[in-house]
Amino acid sequence: MTMNIIGPDYLVFGVDDLEACTQYLLDYGLSAVGDGRFEALDGTGVHLRHRDDPSLPVAMGTATQLRETVYGVGDEDSLRLIEREMSQDRPVTRGEDGILRCIDDMGFALGFRISQRRDVLLPAERSNAPGDANRAVNLLGVTEDMAALPRSLSHVVYFVPDSAKAEAFYARLGFVCTDRFIGVGPFMRPAGTQDHHTLFLIQTPPFMKGVEHFTFHMGGPTEVMTAGTRLVEKGYQSFWGPGRHKLGSNWFWYFNSPLGCHVEYDADMDLHDDSWVARVAAPGADNSQYFLLTHREKWAPGGAEPKAE
Repeated sequence: MTMNIIGPDYLVFGVDDLEACTQYLLDYGLSAVGDGRFEALDGTGVHLRHRDDPSLPVAMGTATQLRETVYGVGDEDSLRLIEREMSQDRPVTRGEDGILRCIDDMGFALGFRISQRRDVLLPAERSNAPGDANRAVNLLGVTEDMAALPRSLSHVVYFVPDSAKAEAFYARLGFVCTDRFIGVGPFMRPAGTQDHHTLFLIQTPPFMKGVEHFTFHMGGPTEVMTAGTRLVEKGYQSFWGPGRHKLGSNWFWYFNSPLGCHVEYDADMDLHDDSWVARVAAPGADNSQYFLLTHREKWAPGGAEPKAE
């Protein structure tokens, strides 16, 4: 029987500045639904608490503000399998909220629940090309007021002091390695999704342990560009991108955030099944992206030369 883990349903943060983090998530495009919860279109999202909130799991003892990752599971049988496997060597609890909880081998607090994500009944971004015109006549490809909202929580990236040990733990939960950076760590996919990865593990010194970034899927590269541009215009600092990754093929744009980690927009990630053979690549810029663009303010021919950034 398979542990039908779909992916992260929500992330819980205990933050220093609730007001700044709240505004950031709203500006990023999530919707506030009450009690410190912020959702994408499918209901996946982020929960905010003040760092001293007694309801939070114990802090990890590093600078990270992530307190818990709660995974969505497809069925009750999978929850029972997870409970049976994890109970072999660690405490496992089932809360009044129905969430199964434990701590992984790196000290990250995990939760598992029957997923409450909703179906997103929206078309993907459409494009026209010779031989494959799939955007209707007179339908514009982009407009100033187009919607560009996060659709679904895509993945989370952990800094870990022992990526091999961390990988072995998640393999017990049915995660498989889809690709790997040598000396860094694996991209991992659970059994309930075909997304290239919902988890990426990065080897770092122990004092850095925590979350490096998380991201939500967008409807396509134009939505990534649009949402990212709007975030820049609101005064937030771009960290990396826009561009397109090699491993996973996803478009990306990363931003600094007051949550103590980077937050990304992504789109058009590769899908894999169990026949896929994981690639192994050296880390570095050549293998991190196919191309990387530099954001600048708008410019038109005939005007002043664009400023270098």
